[in-house]
Amino acid sequence: MGEFFENVLRYPRYLISFSLGVFFSVFGWLKPLLKNPVTAVALVGIVVGGFMFLFFTLRAMLGLSTV
Repeated sequence: MGEFFENVLRYPRYLISFSLGVFFSVFGWLKPLLKNPVTAVALVGIVVGGFMFLFFTLRAMLGLSTV
């Protein structure tokens, strides 16, 4: 039974490692785009638009507002 809990406790470390790896790889891929002001503004607009789309979609799906 001890091995089971030891194995279960490994999953949060894996999740953190995986999430940080994905974040750093995506940030490294987008970092050159931030050097040019035009692409930086476009990138920020895309990120903000994506979050707004996700926010309003989840809000409508959960019935938190009348659409």
